[in-house]
Amino acid sequence: MVRQPSGGGAAAAPALGGEEPATGTGQHRQCQARGMEAACAQEPGGGGGCNCCNSGSSRPRCRLPWARSIAGTKKKFACPGLGLFYTLLSAFLFSVASLFLKKIENVHSVEISAFRCVFQMAFVLPGLIYYKTGFLGPKDKRIFLFLRGVLGSGAMILLYYAFQVMPLADATVITFSSPVFTSLLAWIFLKEKYSLWDLLFTLFTITGVVLIARPPFLFGSNIAGIEGSYTNHLKGTIAAVTSAVSSASTFVILRKMGKSVHYFLSIWYYAVIGLIECIVALFIIDEWTLPYCGIDRFLLILIGLLGLGGQIFLTKALQIEKAGPVAIMKTMDVVFAFILQILFLNHLPTWWTVGGALCVVASSSGTAIRKWQQNSKKAKENEI
Repeated sequence: MVRQPSGGGAAAAPALGGEEPATGTGQHRQCQARGMEAACAQEPGGGGGCNCCNSGSSRPRCRLPWARSIAGTKKKFACPGLGLFYTLLSAFLFSVASLFLKKIENVHSVEISAFRCVFQMAFVLPGLIYYKTGFLGPKDKRIFLFLRGVLGSGAMILLYYAFQVMPLADATVITFSSPVFTSLLAWIFLKEKYSLWDLLFTLFTITGVVLIARPPFLFGSNIAGIEGSYTNHLKGTIAAVTSAVSSASTFVILRKMGKSVHYFLSIWYYAVIGLIECIVALFIIDEWTLPYCGIDRFLLILIGLLGLGGQIFLTKALQIEKAGPVAIMKTMDVVFAFILQILFLNHLPTWWTVGGALCVVASSSGTAIRKWQQNSKKAKENEI
């Protein structure tokens, strides 16, 4: 049996990726790892040494496949905190896009969603061609891709509507409850564990949403700190909650598919189905109108670019950082929403909104921390 190096790559090759300096006796470097010596001894005609040790050369030329991989490996130094920085940048881009959406006048949220879908299609199409993923995906995954497109784009449309009819911070806080709903849906459809802590976080989230919505039968008819009529505020609250549930459903579907489907293909379904939904909805409600001024058209372009940029940075963050820290850092979405609302919209949030935000953020962060701890515990058990 071939014994593997017990000390890992660093123990077998102290100078990875570079030349080994000559020793003080003038001899070339021998196979110092015990695993390499044992493997070399079993080579045909190898009387206890490999080609690199018997050739008399001053450079090791071990032809064993795993030894070549060790010798050719280079250390990669990851930048600490880069994934969290990407998450922070993603949160900022999404928040600025939401602010621009509030600034656009006389353009329906469905039409704005259609513009964003067009931008996503234009940028994702070259990636599909480059990676040769196709446009439909594996046959056994198409139904999941279709549902991901319907629910994901529906969540975007509802979120944009909520941004238009209610304060920016209120809508952001409610949609931030998505991780709590993800745990609940994963328990129902994926049979994942749902503990008493998850139930407590769900109740906290509902409490936060109630504090933001402030229904009249609990808070009376005179409600301060809302934009426009309470009817629109209530519609926006319902749209934001439905958007959060739809986003949670999308996460469950993506978890069901796993890594068998390329990320670009998932976005492609999201954009194409979303554009079809928007076109059908615009014909039904008869709201298709181009912006009246150049500033609004420019803001539409920026919304598409910022939304795409935020999605790219969030994806990069999840590729190089654990999901737990990324989910916690995403709480900056709420912070940015409050700051932008105060600075550029001249709308001070009420204490009810602040209290609701604390409930929702605490619940989402608690859910993320628990999932992070559970995954870390499983990883350690697998190592043992």
